Amino acid sequence: MILCVGLNPAIDITYRVDRLAPGEAHRVLDVRRRAGGKAVNVARGVQALGVAVTTLLPLGGPEGADVEAELAAAGVPVAPVSVQGRTRHTVTVVDGGGEASAFNEPGAAVSEADWRSIRTFFEAHCAGSAVVVLSGSTPPGVPVDGYAELTAIARAEGAQVIVDATGPALLHALDAGPALVKPNVAELAEVCPGLDTAAAVAALRARSPRTAVVLSLGAKGLLADTPDGVWRARPTRPLTGNPTGAGDAAVAALAVAHHLASPAGRLDWPVALRQAVGLSGSAVLQPVAGAVDLDVAHALAAQVDLRRLDLPR
Repeated sequence: MILCVGLNPAIDITYRVDRLAPGEAHRVLDVRRRAGGKAVNVARGVQALGVAVTTLLPLGGPEGADVEAELAAAGVPVAPVSVQGRTRHTVTVVDGGGEASAFNEPGAAVSEADWRSIRTFFEAHCAGSAVVVLSGSTPPGVPVDGYAELTAIARAEGAQVIVDATGPALLHALDAGPALVKPNVAELAEVCPGLDTAAAVAALRARSPRTAVVLSLGAKGLLADTPDGVWRARPTRPLTGNPTGAGDAAVAALAVAHHLASPAGRLDWPVALRQAVGLSGSAVLQPVAGAVDLDVAHALAAQVDLRRLDLPR
């Protein structure tokens, strides 16, 4: 089983407009509202790929109840942790050209009691999980090394851990030795200021040599620096749509690849990266974050330009 953990879930609202112009009124052409946050998007992708998944989410208020009810209705298993604050909203505005602008609320503060409850639930659900995915922002009140704490707990239970986080949370998690981290270019620059892309990726690998760093390059695909080698995976044609959730789809594919390779198998990186780019591309073509199309994903994966890079180690 794969356990997806999101400390800052949300109700995602997607507006479609002809164009987005600051300071002007806009007529909304279409509204989509669904349970979201990065961990939820990852869980939907994992489930679409046919692997058992549970989503652990701190939820509060009527919004939290809505998230739990929607996921239950969609058949996505959820382990809710009741917290004091209300679950947040995010708003994504997508214009006619497919350009997406996101407005993300910070999330309600997590109390010390809330954090203890989250840790207790997490420990209970780690047992039997081959892969644990920790993804998304953290709300106020979560310790800066919170993801590192959870990584250490999961590793002690024998799980492989994938972390999709930013800033100090990412660096602390690296110190706990996850199997994989997946920053994007902006997130990499935030934690490695002043370094070019290759040097920044190398710096993260040096900090945790057994951790694979899979860098999301947006429309240009993925760069993976792993203990087994370095690969570049590029889509061969541009895609127009809503990129929100595309990185989460890539994480879902990578989580499934780790699940299929565990406990003793060796990960086939070329296959995993093709699948990650394919599933990510299929997500771009969907109207809302968290949705994927497996037929499209398989077709896109077959077209990925994959190259092994001979870089100094």
